[in-house]
Amino acid sequence: MQKLPPLLAISYFSPIYFYKQLTNCPVVYIENDENYLKQTYRNRCEIYAANGKLSLSIPVQKLSNQKTNIRDIKISYEINWQKQHLKSIESAYSSSPFYEFYMDDFLDFFIKNTEFLFDLNLKIIETVNKILNISPIIRFSDNFVFDTNNHFQDFRNLISPKNESYNASTSINFDEYKQVFSEKYGFISNLSILDLIFNEGPNSISFLKID
Repeated sequence: MQKLPPLLAISYFSPIYFYKQLTNCPVVYIENDENYLKQTYRNRCEIYAANGKLSLSIPVQKLSNQKTNIRDIKISYEINWQKQHLKSIESAYSSSPFYEFYMDDFLDFFIKNTEFLFDLNLKIIETVNKILNISPIIRFSDNFVFDTNNHFQDFRNLISPKNESYNASTSINFDEYKQVFSEKYGFISNLSILDLIFNEGPNSISFLKID
């Protein structure tokens, strides 16, 4: 029986499980017509900092109402969040084996201003795919998918910081790799893809592929 393609919500420096889907599925769908949800990975990523898990959030411009399409969400630059994120990432990963090798690939995201959150996240996905040397076909839903109706595997809300009860390893195991602060706090799974790339470099793909 053919595996159903995953339906994903776009996210900021997405968690590793997001890229497991992109690595192992020839075609993936990204929800293109949902309403923006606060406190999700859509504008947030989690990294491994000196004091444990650290959440980095992109501020967005004030919403005119409660229901705003994800494609219409504009990034706010009233505070210099790019400088803050860059400093946090540097502090967390500057001593990792592959930080210096890959960080230049990401610098533009912290220097240039992108108007829309969706566009920024999509550019990041394209950059990470090149680093990982993967090329899934990415398609976008024409309208909001209310019912997957056996057409998709729905990961839109499962891959979420608010759904910590969901353990992605129930379907795909997370192999442990050495993290900068793992001797201090142990292994933390399913962080931002940045964590895997800076720690494992070219070997990252081996942690994403399903045997």
